[in-house]
Amino acid sequence: MRQPAPRWHDFARTVSGAPAGAADHSITPTELSPALRAARVLWRALKVVLEACALFALLLLLFVRVPQVTGMSMEPQLRANEHVLISTIAYDFRVGWQDRALLDIRLHPIARGDVIAFEHAVGGSPRVYVKRVIGLPGDVVRISAGSVTIDGVAQRDALGVARDRTEMPAQRVPADAFFVLGDNRGESDDSRAFGAVPRGAVIGRANLVVWPLNRARKIR
Repeated sequence: MRQPAPRWHDFARTVSGAPAGAADHSITPTELSPALRAARVLWRALKVVLEACALFALLLLLFVRVPQVTGMSMEPQLRANEHVLISTIAYDFRVGWQDRALLDIRLHPIARGDVIAFEHAVGGSPRVYVKRVIGLPGDVVRISAGSVTIDGVAQRDALGVARDRTEMPAQRVPADAFFVLGDNRGESDDSRAFGAVPRGAVIGRANLVVWPLNRARKIR
């Protein structure tokens, strides 16, 4: 008859001189040397840090983006070289991009006054823009001496908006698109120049300034 393979614990008892069949005596953490205990604690802490970093990277990849602001078009709300946290699931859960999206689930409507991030091609290269939503689909937007009217009703500017003397004849915002302006109107390249932004180009909502830390704040 084939004999069962010897177990490690039986072998360890034999080496230590313990009788076969004696109770197991595993090494407990309290019996470890201080150096080995410290190494175990360090390894566990390192694993936690690595798992947290992996989770953060996954969140950045799937749900947020942190572009750097360039230019002065959103001053004083946003300043050049600040990094802005963009929630990419504030409005849509999208897999793919624009007309190539494999999945596009509408979660929340884009509201007037929201500060959104979107892609706009400049010289053939896509760039991330951050602007404020002024006109919604179907709105008739007109600008006279810098004053915005929507469907003939004068609009109240958001806090801190710096008007210029822009003139723009009335135009209707297309379906599933949004008319956007920078808060610093005289320094902004926006819908007055390139028209309404299609919803498919919207990356998400700009929620927070996260860098530099001494200027971290919520975006209004």
